[in-house]
Amino acid sequence: MNNIEVCITPKLFDQYSLSNKIVVIVDVLRATTIITTMFHQGLKKLIPVKDLDEAKKYKEKGYLISAERNGKKIDFADFGNSPFDYTPENIKDRTLVYSTTNGTNTINIAKKSEMVLIASFLNFTSIADYLISQKKDVLILCSGWKGDFCTEDFLFAGALSEKLILSKNYFTESDSVLSSIDIWNLSKTDLLKYIKNIFQYKRLIDFGFKDIINYCFQIDITDVIPVLKEDYIIDLKKITSF
Repeated sequence: MNNIEVCITPKLFDQYSLSNKIVVIVDVLRATTIITTMFHQGLKKLIPVKDLDEAKKYKEKGYLISAERNGKKIDFADFGNSPFDYTPENIKDRTLVYSTTNGTNTINIAKKSEMVLIASFLNFTSIADYLISQKKDVLILCSGWKGDFCTEDFLFAGALSEKLILSKNYFTESDSVLSSIDIWNLSKTDLLKYIKNIFQYKRLIDFGFKDIINYCFQIDITDVIPVLKEDYIIDLKKITSF
């Protein structure tokens, strides 16, 4: 049996052992959902960077750039943080550099881990099935918002934790896991209604992003498995089978 843990914010990440453990990064609104979408639409490689100066240097070298801060597209970027920006015509078989307020920082914090997967509701079952096949401990790392707790990431952590525990291959001794499962079970019968109470929902609605919110909570529209390899992300399913 393998253990599941949930880290509710990147600020706590250094409190966890990473030995024989797969780290699953989640930023539902919106970075990991966007990354999943990119690979679903045929992206070849993604380079996540922490700061805009680094992204600008890549821009000067001719790379495509996706960058936002506080939900708004950066002026020198080719793309913002809407999943609808990424179509096969724009990104198929290409390399893209990505920088966001929260998600790409979380990815870089975790990059020394044994394995880092990028998860969202969009690729929920493919992530769960892969984890079950690997027979390793799992740490679900919630990106949150500027270091603070976010309900939507915790909801996803609960959904994934429940799925793994029901497989009979996992257990937990973590209250953060048990609490996330409780919140998932409170919300799952009408997820879109439940999330209307969360801060990020209200913030994105103010930006006029209701369609993006609805998109981010779709379950299983793709089977891609984005994985961090050194300093870039690729789709694991294109390089291996399980």
